[in-house]
Amino acid sequence: MEEQAPAEETRDRLNPTVFYGSTIGIVLFALWTMFFTDMAEGVINTVLGWVSNSFGWYYFLTVVAYLAFVIIIASSRFGDIRLGPDHSRPEFNIVSWASMLFAAGIGIDLLFFCIAEPVTQFLAPPQGEGGTVEAARHAMELTFLHWGVSGWGIYTLVGMSLAYFSYRHQLPLTIRSALYPIFGRGIHGPIGHVVDIAAVLGTVFGIATSLGIGVIQLNYGLSTLFDLPESTWVQAALVLMIVVFATLSAVSGVEKGIRRLSEFNMLLAACLVIFVLIAGPTLFLLNAFVMNVGDYITSFIALSFNTYAYDQPTEWLNGWTIFFWAWWIAWGPFVGLFLARISRGRTIRQFTIGTLILPMTFMMVWMSIMGNSAIDMVMDGAESFGEAAMTNPASSIYLFMESLPLAGITTIVVSILALVFFVTSGDSGALVLSNFTSILTDVNHDAPVWMRILWATVIGLLTLALLMAGGLTALQSTVVIMGLPFSVVLFLMMWGLYRALKTESLKQRRPRLAPSGAPAGADGNAPTWRQRLTRAMSFPDRKQAMRFLERTVKPAMAQIEHELREQGLKTGITGMEDEPRHLELNVDLGEEGRFTYQVWPRAAAMPAFAIRPHAQHNTYYQLEVHLEEGGQGYDLMDYTQHQIVEDILDQYERHLFYLERRREAPGDVSMPGPHSRE
Repeated sequence: MEEQAPAEETRDRLNPTVFYGSTIGIVLFALWTMFFTDMAEGVINTVLGWVSNSFGWYYFLTVVAYLAFVIIIASSRFGDIRLGPDHSRPEFNIVSWASMLFAAGIGIDLLFFCIAEPVTQFLAPPQGEGGTVEAARHAMELTFLHWGVSGWGIYTLVGMSLAYFSYRHQLPLTIRSALYPIFGRGIHGPIGHVVDIAAVLGTVFGIATSLGIGVIQLNYGLSTLFDLPESTWVQAALVLMIVVFATLSAVSGVEKGIRRLSEFNMLLAACLVIFVLIAGPTLFLLNAFVMNVGDYITSFIALSFNTYAYDQPTEWLNGWTIFFWAWWIAWGPFVGLFLARISRGRTIRQFTIGTLILPMTFMMVWMSIMGNSAIDMVMDGAESFGEAAMTNPASSIYLFMESLPLAGITTIVVSILALVFFVTSGDSGALVLSNFTSILTDVNHDAPVWMRILWATVIGLLTLALLMAGGLTALQSTVVIMGLPFSVVLFLMMWGLYRALKTESLKQRRPRLAPSGAPAGADGNAPTWRQRLTRAMSFPDRKQAMRFLERTVKPAMAQIEHELREQGLKTGITGMEDEPRHLELNVDLGEEGRFTYQVWPRAAAMPAFAIRPHAQHNTYYQLEVHLEEGGQGYDLMDYTQHQIVEDILDQYERHLFYLERRREAPGDVSMPGPHSRE
């Protein structure tokens, strides 16, 4: 196997090239937009026009390609591969996981657009007459398209790639790692730096856009509740306040701050949408939801490729579909890394199904109930509400809530939702950007606290700068521009992931020669039923397991080591001096990497029938075999030394068979292998 990262990386530290390259660029851009506002606005609009006119069709194709790729990968034989070692399991339960998917991937934008977009598409559709029943159905189709499975395909691609390369192959948890199959060790040089800088820039501008939208909406809500003026100074104060809260949450980490806030917001959002369903025209909303889902499914292909070529509404495309596709792409590194961070241990198929279906399901419920309620109001004669929703989107959800009972309470709830969504986007963004710009010795760890504080501040500064340069229009324009270069990186990630998974599938097709779990007796014959029963009822404690490791497993490894050394191979046995203590036999195979056979003590819960009265311990220890791809799921305890030698040879022959198949595979790539320390 090839080397991974420079050998001198012994502690977490800053990646100076990526950090300074990206932060200097961001700060200069922010200062330029703040002090040369008219010039910045003119340049942004010019570049936006060029990108939209020249690459609108490209955005449509890329989004479909990303989605098709992740679905094909998940449906194929690759879907059973875990995002981590084979023995790893998910860290978060399905509820916590879904909550964090929702909060990080969508966040405050749903509050901003859940009323504004359906009403706008209803009254001012890209084609045809507005205000009709047909316009209402098409408005919800477009809303579902912009917020549905297409964008989540981008997040899934990035998250799948990062989790696979980082947690299964111990590469850094950064975008460059997904390009290892293409550039090899070149990812640790200029190529990797450029890719990570592009990812950081796309992430920062994507987050700044979302937070800018949140600031505008929160400002309106506070104006409604406390008569605060809608001004740049109030928005600057809000940015400062959110930076402080986001920093506190990011410092507390994923397990505490981000997870708890996400669960709270998911619960609060669910309560709000249930209230709207009950307080509004319930039967109409339920009927509309079913119809909307059917329309979205049946029209999905046509909508995904509809560039309106014969009568193109350019301004509408720039403000809606192209903007959304570029926005999803720009958010790809941020949300993708966060998804990878919380998804270690899931299979590719589980990850893909979860990330495509869980958030989309909530989105469809939320958008349908909120959007159809608003459209129903406009159709019943609330024309002033419709106009306000179109001209001032930040006000739309507050004006909508005023039409329902308990308006004072629901307005406060919406403001709390906006605030917490704002914080969860900021804190997860600061965490992700810190990891992007750090060199971490352990992919399971996060960057130091001071970096999270710094990135929360940078995000706040850029958000304020873009608000000063033209508000929502400048935010939307910038994200469309920044999404273009990163879309190319996503195609490279697709290529790299496919090549790596193709190599991985060769390992899965190796002959399975591992023992069945019932070793032969000492004389080499099949075990008697008494021997098998005795072993089945053996529940050793840690001391017994470590003694077996030292007295039986280690001599077996030593026999293999001695014989391979005689044949000219470099071998070594390590681990008993390390903590936690284990045994590891490594065989250096030169350019083809190395073979590793590890035996790890693993605590397991004692079965109820084996627990004795007054027992001091309710656990026993197994000695589990681990290879490069993770735990193999069988226990060596009570095997004889001869049987352990046979098992090592079986696994060694399987590895040689894999290497032979890999050499024969066209376009194959040699990936660095994980050496689990769990």
